[in-house]
Amino acid sequence: MESTVAQKLDAIYNLQKLDSRLDAIFKIRGALPEEVQDLEDEIAGYETRLEKFNNDIGALEDEIKKHKEAIKDSEKLIKKYQDQQMNVRNNREYDAITKELELQDLEIQVSKKKIGEAEMRIEGKKRDLDDLQEILKDRKKDLDTKKEELDTIVAESETEESKLKAEREKATKKIEDRLIKSYKKIRANAKNGLAVVEVKRGACGGCFNIVPPQRQADIREKKKLIVCEHCGRILADVADEIEDETLPKKKRSSRAKK
Repeated sequence: MESTVAQKLDAIYNLQKLDSRLDAIFKIRGALPEEVQDLEDEIAGYETRLEKFNNDIGALEDEIKKHKEAIKDSEKLIKKYQDQQMNVRNNREYDAITKELELQDLEIQVSKKKIGEAEMRIEGKKRDLDDLQEILKDRKKDLDTKKEELDTIVAESETEESKLKAEREKATKKIEDRLIKSYKKIRANAKNGLAVVEVKRGACGGCFNIVPPQRQADIREKKKLIVCEHCGRILADVADEIEDETLPKKKRSSRAKK
């Protein structure tokens, strides 16, 4: 059965009230959820950098190992050539072996130099690693503090939030998709999250611009959806002003003017 305009307005206004109550809960949390997320992202970035540093150090250690093996190989060749040098038959063989010895000695010097360079790079990486670990440690402490604070706030409103979300889900099912889409669009563009408002004291409850009397009469009738011509919010009803009985009334003077 198709809903009347009045029923649609009541349903969408009820949804707005539920969302406003949820907004109030989220407002209490302030920027904590975003701060927690930012810290988690920052920590993930630091952990990625730590992993890279460890990988770089591992690669440099493998490089040092490779050069040490090369030194051992060169030392073996040197011993072999030295033995051969003792049994040479002519100067030509002697010179050839001498060149090989010089070449292997040069290989050892190059490998030692590269080992020294790699060790210096490892020291630098380890210093950076230590600094990063200290930063990470501090950020994790900050995250734990923020999470604890957020968890405390969430726990205080968890029951109410769950109840409101359940009510909101039921309320949404009673509203047609087209109207829900419009509602979401208006709400997303509204700074205060209000997409559906009442006319109060002759003005839009969202932007506070004056709503003409005739338009107010149309809103009261609830025969069509009317939006504020200034802010585009849905005007669900006109709030009746109730005179405050607690305010003192002015007394008339009993003395007649002469």
